[in-house]
Order: sequence, then C-alpha cells, then structure tokens
Amino acid sequence: MSYLNTRPLLFGIKKSAELMQQMELIEDYPSKIASMLLNDEIDAGLIPVSVIPQLKEHYIIADYGIGAEGDVASVCLFSEIPIEKIERILLDYQSRTSVNLCRILLRDYWKITPVLEDATENFGEHINGTTAAVMIGDRALEQRKKSPYIYDLAGAWKAMTGLPFIFAAWVANKKLPEDFIRLFNEMNKEGIADIDAVLEETACDFYNLRTYYNHNISYTFSDEKLKGMRLFLSM
Repeated sequence: MSYLNTRPLLFGIKKSAELMQQMELIEDYPSKIASMLLNDEIDAGLIPVSVIPQLKEHYIIADYGIGAEGDVASVCLFSEIPIEKIERILLDYQSRTSVNLCRILLRDYWKITPVLEDATENFGEHINGTTAAVMIGDRALEQRKKSPYIYDLAGAWKAMTGLPFIFAAWVANKKLPEDFIRLFNEMNKEGIADIDAVLEETACDFYNLRTYYNHNISYTFSDEKLKGMRLFLSM
C-alpha cells in the first residue's frame, strides 16, 4: 500500500538487497492491490482482510500488518453533524475492509440506517449537511482538521467487541518459499523496531507520525488481533 501507515513495514524491505533481488515491489491503494492479488497479477500483497474469503487459497506470510488496539486515526467516519442525524454516507473506494467495518458498526453498534453510496474521487468535498463519508489513509489524517465530528472505526469496533482490529495483512495466493517468507518477516520487523529511523525519512505536516506509528497503528499480530479478525470476517 502507498499510505504513510505502511512506511515502517516497507522500511526494512526496501533496504534489504537480498530480499529486493527476489521480488518486484508495487505500491498502490488497498483495493487495487487486492484486485491484483485476486486476479493473480501478484503473488502476495498487503491487502484488506475482507478480501481473504474471496481467494481460492490464501497464506498469511508475516506476523505484521496494519492493526489497531483502539483509535487508529486514519479510518474514520467524518461528518458535520452528530451521527444520529446523518442521512447519507459516502464510502471510500480505496478500501473494502473499512467499508465493511462501517456497515457492521452502523447495523450493530450505532444502529442507524443512512443511505450508503460508493464514493468517487474527491468525495471529501461532499461532506456537508447530512452527508458524511468513510475515509481512510493519508486523506483521512488530513480530513481530521476539517470535520467537527470524527468517528474512529477501530475505536468503535473495540468499544463494541472488546477486541483489537486488523485492517490489512500480508497475504499470498499461493505457497511461497520458506526462506523468502522468513526473510520477508524479518525485514517487516526492521522498521517497526526502529521508528526513529522511519521518521527521519518520512515527512508529514498534517499529523504527528510519532503518535501515529507508536500509538494509533499496532503492527504486530497477536492472538487477540486474529480473534478480532475472525469475528469481523464472520460478521
């Protein structure tokens, strides 16, 4: 994925000459990467977890990904009015997991039934009146400065279920060599273990990345996160 939240994961991968000799790295937005994996155009991808059931076979190839123990900051429902007054919600076209998570929360947590519409490019400018929007990634971090009402989807999930959430995992659509997986996993860990080095190479003027990487995003998978993922997929 081409978002700021993947920089710690990609930090070690890009610096490993041994690993980069074995792969071609493609960066794009989540739903595009997911489509490529579904169409067998790539062998593995950091994909929204809601895509996993659509794969004929799947293998999670790393102990790291994009998760959250509470508020994630970059996956939110943005509005100019309180949630109970929202009549229409635009759904970010760049993520399948976030959209499905919002549908679950609307049904089971907030218990409201606004009209849901797939968003197009530049949909942020349509957040006004009774129209809200689910927005993810870097654009969501920027939108935090504009919208008076912000509903964090990971935080709402934690409040509803008591479990953390996994947004994206490294998933392969075929068995990959064990040596590659071992090295790939090690290189994912490199950046997570040295956030200061990642910050030196990453500029952002609209959100505190130290807070984002250390407190909002939770990169290491745990039994509780996997339990949360299984519950989400079952719902």
